Amino acid sequence: MNALTGSKILLGPSTFAAQDPSPIERLAAAGCEIIKNPFGRKLTKQELIELLPGVKGLIAGLETLDEDVMRKSELKVISRCGSGISNIDMEAAKKKGIKVFFTPYGPTTAVAELTLGAMLNLLRMVSLMDRDMHEGKWTKKVGAQLEGKTVVVIGLGRIGRKVVSLLKPFNVRLLAVDPNVREKIDRVEILPLGKALTEADIITIHSSGEQQIIGDDEFRLIKRGTFLLNAARGGLINEIALINAIESGKIAGAWLDTFSVEPYAGPLSKYPQVLLTPHVGSYTQECRISMETEAVENLITAFEKIKQDEG
Repeated sequence: MNALTGSKILLGPSTFAAQDPSPIERLAAAGCEIIKNPFGRKLTKQELIELLPGVKGLIAGLETLDEDVMRKSELKVISRCGSGISNIDMEAAKKKGIKVFFTPYGPTTAVAELTLGAMLNLLRMVSLMDRDMHEGKWTKKVGAQLEGKTVVVIGLGRIGRKVVSLLKPFNVRLLAVDPNVREKIDRVEILPLGKALTEADIITIHSSGEQQIIGDDEFRLIKRGTFLLNAARGGLINEIALINAIESGKIAGAWLDTFSVEPYAGPLSKYPQVLLTPHVGSYTQECRISMETEAVENLITAFEKIKQDEG
């Protein structure tokens, strides 16, 4: 008998296996009962709690997995389909004996490539001209080149380092901010946040955690005409402070792929110089298949280990 036979497994991500059914087929072959996300979007905490009774394993997205959720669950395994675990209370999981896994390498290239694409889009105002042409307007906009710019990368984890490697052929000056990195990595100078912000032409955020990094005080340090990108977590930038910086001209353009509340329908959608994408950093066929397959294998392996331990 398979270790998962008869166990209920909840799929948190609304688009899980949308590109390739093999991860779900792998789960089904393991003998479990699969419960899909019925809402077609990120589950709220209350929705998650209501879906969890009897569920032993969770393929997790960005749902809130705090102590309250875990206390009300029968979970044995959380297998995060993604690189970050800031939405999971690891201490609470440990206390309850819930095994937690994630897929740290899957999204690296996909997020880094999208960041580079968004950066070039902002500099050359591609989306703005495309919008005009779809409205029958022949409007030529003078943009800026990436070459020669000073790019500050906040967060030198896997994705941040990949962004650095993609930027090097463009002959930019690369600076980085990361409290966990003391020395140069690939000839990238490490600076304190305040100093780096004063030097930046472009700022791109790839840090972990949820704590705000850029608010009113930080925007005061930034040069007029700077570009800001965020592919990490929505709460890292204070939205009201960002709007003020856009309206004052401090920020010439911004790209956001993550938001404090998703789906996002906030005031930033009113600003044409702000490029918005619906949290799709990892949404390439290659990345999704890789992460989903790894998440399923992590979950199955964990249940096999639990079965062995239980004798």
